[in-house]
Amino acid sequence: MKRYLVPLIVFVLMVAFLGVGLRLNPREVPSPLIGKPAPAFDLPQLHDPGLRFTAEQMKGQVWVLNIFASWCPPCLAEHPYVTQLAKEPGVKVIGLNYKDRAEDAKAWLRKHGDPYALIAVDSDGRVGIDYGSYGVPETFVIDQQGVIRHKHIGPITSKALQADILPMLAKLKR
Repeated sequence: MKRYLVPLIVFVLMVAFLGVGLRLNPREVPSPLIGKPAPAFDLPQLHDPGLRFTAEQMKGQVWVLNIFASWCPPCLAEHPYVTQLAKEPGVKVIGLNYKDRAEDAKAWLRKHGDPYALIAVDSDGRVGIDYGSYGVPETFVIDQQGVIRHKHIGPITSKALQADILPMLAKLKR
């Protein structure tokens, strides 16, 4: 009887861990960058490649970095919410065009609208990797000191905008 007790206990523990794991949301992967300075970068701007953009230029402002691409269907789904976010008073939304061709990104923005204060071009995806991006779209809220305060994985939804992003922005602007 005792020889069956240990395997039974191990089995029950494994079932318990599996049950807990199945209840977790895989979209809620915590970012190790929350509470840490936003990674530095220096990238050309989409609409004027002769101009550069750095995260350092945003010091002293609360801002949103939205990683997007023209080839990304979820980016199109979130686009109305990014546009709504960009219309909020005192909110600067910066686009990070990820692994995209400039011509494709410009055509996509002409067709769907350009809500961004400016767009930096991450053609090789290195900045996205530095930010721990799992793919596009992803959105970061960054405070006046250049510290990442919130990360939203996947397309922004009305619920995410109202429940998470806008309240975080309001808190940071106080």
